[in-house]
Amino acid sequence: MISLEEASLLKCPFDRNSCRPIGGDKMTRGTDVKLTRQLLRILVLGIACVPLVSLWPVASLYAQHNPSSANVLLPPEHVPNLGRVKQLLKAYHDCTCKCGCYTAELNQQERRAMAFLEKRARARKPGEKLALVLDIDETALSNYSFYEATDMGRIQKLFYPWIDTAQAPAIGGTLQLSQKARALQVDVFFISGRREPQRPATETNLEAQGYADWSGLMLRPVNDTNDSVAVFKSSARQRIVDQAYHIILNVGDHLSDLSGEPAAELSVKLPNPFYFIP
Repeated sequence: MISLEEASLLKCPFDRNSCRPIGGDKMTRGTDVKLTRQLLRILVLGIACVPLVSLWPVASLYAQHNPSSANVLLPPEHVPNLGRVKQLLKAYHDCTCKCGCYTAELNQQERRAMAFLEKRARARKPGEKLALVLDIDETALSNYSFYEATDMGRIQKLFYPWIDTAQAPAIGGTLQLSQKARALQVDVFFISGRREPQRPATETNLEAQGYADWSGLMLRPVNDTNDSVAVFKSSARQRIVDQAYHIILNVGDHLSDLSGEPAAELSVKLPNPFYFIP
C-alpha cells in the first residue's frame, strides 16, 4: 500500500500536515495538471509493486483531490442502490449480464419438472389419481411487461387493473407442462394468490394463452388477511388431497407457493427476483 510519505517522496505536491494541495484550498489549472500527472505516476508504480486490492487508498486519494469530486465523505451504504438493482434485474431478464439469464434458468427448472412428471406418470398405480399444481403469476403467466412499465414496482392498485386486461402472456415451459400433464391423464389445478374478484379475467387470460381443461382454479378469498399466502395455498392443496388425489408435482415462483402441508412429491421453484411474496 502506498502511503502519503511515499507519495511525498515521488514529489507529489501535497502538504503532509493538512493533506491539501500546497497553496491552500484553491488550485490553479497548472497545479491541477501537475497533480493529476503525479497521481497517475503513483497509480502506475502501485500496480507494479502491490496487489490490486491495495490500490483503493490511492484511488481514494485521487478522488479526494480531483476538483470534480474534492472532499467527498462517503457513507458505508451496505444496502445496494435501488436504481442499480433495477438495472440489474432488467439485464438478468434480458440475459445481457454476467449475473445469469432468466430465460435459461426458467427453462432449466421447467425441464426438471417435465422429466419428473413423465417418470412419475409412467409409474402410476392402478386407479391412482394424480394432480399437478401450478401457481399463476410468474409461473403460468408472465407479468414482466407490467413491471417494466412501472419501473419494476409491484403497485397493487395498478396490478389489479392489469389483471383485468387479461393480457399476460403464457410462460412457455409451464404451458407445455400443463399440456403434457393432460396428455398423461394428470389433472391440473391452479392455486393463486390472486383474489376471487379476479376470477373472470384470470380464466379468460388462461384460456386465451392455451391453458385448457384444468380441474380446479383456487383463488385467495378477499377476507383472507394472513400475512403469508402460504397458509391459503397449503389449505387449497389439502382440498385437492381430500378429493383422493396424489399431488405429484407443485410448481411456483415463490417458496410460499410450495411450503406447508400437504406437500407435493416434488416441488419446483422457478426463478423470480422481481418481487417477493411471503
